[in-house]
Amino acid sequence: MDPIVFLYFLIALLVALTVHEASHALVAYYLGDPTAKMNGRLTLNPIRHLDAVGSLVFLITMRIGWGKPVPINPSNFRHPVRDSALTALAGPASNFILAFAVVMPIKYVGPHMPTPLLAILWSIFDISIILGVFNLFPLPPLDGSKILGLLVPRRLYNRYAWYLRDSMKYFVAIILIDVFILPFLFGFSVFIYLIGFLHGKISMLLLLGT
Repeated sequence: MDPIVFLYFLIALLVALTVHEASHALVAYYLGDPTAKMNGRLTLNPIRHLDAVGSLVFLITMRIGWGKPVPINPSNFRHPVRDSALTALAGPASNFILAFAVVMPIKYVGPHMPTPLLAILWSIFDISIILGVFNLFPLPPLDGSKILGLLVPRRLYNRYAWYLRDSMKYFVAIILIDVFILPFLFGFSVFIYLIGFLHGKISMLLLLGT
């Protein structure tokens, strides 16, 4: 990859990831849980939000990645299940809002922008959508696994809690198999296909809807 293009990608990744994780912390604090704030996560400092493995996977795949999970204590919420899900939803939602925010100047004043700025905005647009979509998959520790809690019947909640706790250790293995082994064997990655498909649909919707 061209070093300049990689620099634009890196800047966009830091912006999208920081907005994502800081939004978790902000919503959790608003809903009554100060845990993230006390752990220094209610900040726009990207260093506080980087996860070593998640960042490395994103740099390698350019499609899949995650930040350091924001710590929350559901017992601080008035409605633990609902508020945990809302806190989780805040991350992907912030990425889609960010994508919407940057597509406006791209669409209406893009031709008049300096080329580097336009390239960075396009990168933020693409990575925000990718990050938002990927984190909606219902696999721990991704946000989708916590949003799923809103749909789980109360009688099954203990099993759901086990799923959140014990399935996390399989997550990286699933990702690595899907991204690196399946394409080698079959020429196909399920995650990258789904993310690419949804990215295309959401990009078109945002570009046509602004």
